[in-house]
Amino acid sequence: MNPYLAEFVGTGILILLGDGVVANVILSKTKGNSSGWIVITVGWALAVFVPATIFGAASGASFNPALTIAAGVTGSTPWVQVPGYILSQFAGAFTGAFLVWLMYKDHFDQTPDPGTQLGVFSTGPAIRNIPANLISEIIGTFILVFTLFACKADVATKAGNFYVWAVICTIGISLGGTTGYAINPARDLGPRIAHALLPMKGKGGSDWGYAWVPVVGPIIGAILGGLAASAIKPFI
Repeated sequence: MNPYLAEFVGTGILILLGDGVVANVILSKTKGNSSGWIVITVGWALAVFVPATIFGAASGASFNPALTIAAGVTGSTPWVQVPGYILSQFAGAFTGAFLVWLMYKDHFDQTPDPGTQLGVFSTGPAIRNIPANLISEIIGTFILVFTLFACKADVATKAGNFYVWAVICTIGISLGGTTGYAINPARDLGPRIAHALLPMKGKGGSDWGYAWVPVVGPIIGAILGGLAASAIKPFI
């Protein structure tokens, strides 16, 4: 399968399932309303696990521009492929967010709080402190990329995508409470653009003043994580 198509479809599925679990938990009158943070963190981890299992062989299952950039910096992905991967990821993220809106449209209309509506599509800080929020995204993405890149080949082969699931799940449970752990620029910006464009009853703003944090933070964290993993891997 064409790797760019794999990144597009895979990222679309990731956002459909990931934003979908958030919609199910926080929107009004859903079957999963108020089921809590653990449901969201496990759901998001599974949202990565499913397309990674399908498309891992085709593209490496990045689905994340920060991860793709880190792979380019460390030499595991040719730079010539990086722009196409990133464009495919953002397009897939927007498409997945559109499908979440389409599926949950009645529940968006029944949810009067504009902040809750936005929370389905994109992340936001529990306490708005931009430097601290940026650091949170850097640390979370560092852990993601460092653990994935430093993993020994035999471990990655035997554990497969369950290892990825476990890493993302533990990041959400342990580190996600400050900013909602975007750890992926496409995961946040693609759906945020969809939020800005889609019609919703009582919709508020898309919080563009914060939007750069879950883009820049993950890119910095991913590059640092990739370089750190490359430096330490010969010794583990």
